Amino acid sequence: MLGRARGIQRELAPWLAQFTADLRAVARRPFDNVTEVSRRRRQRERSFRLATIKSDIVENIGLRELSAAWIAARHGVSPSHVRRLFAAEKVTFSAFVLGYRLARANEILCDGASLDRTISSIAFALGFGDLSYFNRTFRRHYGTRPSDVRAAALGEEETP
Repeated sequence: MLGRARGIQRELAPWLAQFTADLRAVARRPFDNVTEVSRRRRQRERSFRLATIKSDIVENIGLRELSAAWIAARHGVSPSHVRRLFAAEKVTFSAFVLGYRLARANEILCDGASLDRTISSIAFALGFGDLSYFNRTFRRHYGTRPSDVRAAALGEEETP
């Protein structure tokens, strides 16, 4: 998971560089095109906050209490602000968390180094509190059961 967090941090570098460039531009020409610079700065700030929030979600994906309210409290904003940041990307907070949990579960199920872990231990470690819900949403998302993915990773035939 640390690799994913570092990847998100690398994504932030261009925004920080542009933010610095905008500050220099405003300092040189304080009254030229301030509205556009200000708009771009606010957009970058929102993008930076969203990337930071996503990084925090990735780091804490296994917590069952992971929610918009929990994340908002950690970042000093309101839950509605967190939801608005995700809405700007045409996704809900819950859909992002669920999608990431399912993607990680699929990755782990396919990973040869994790074949000794049970499907239920993987689901619970990723914050799913109900194995039936995990199986149902996994199948809806991937069109196959977690046990079939595991069987394929083991090189076995899929079960009917």
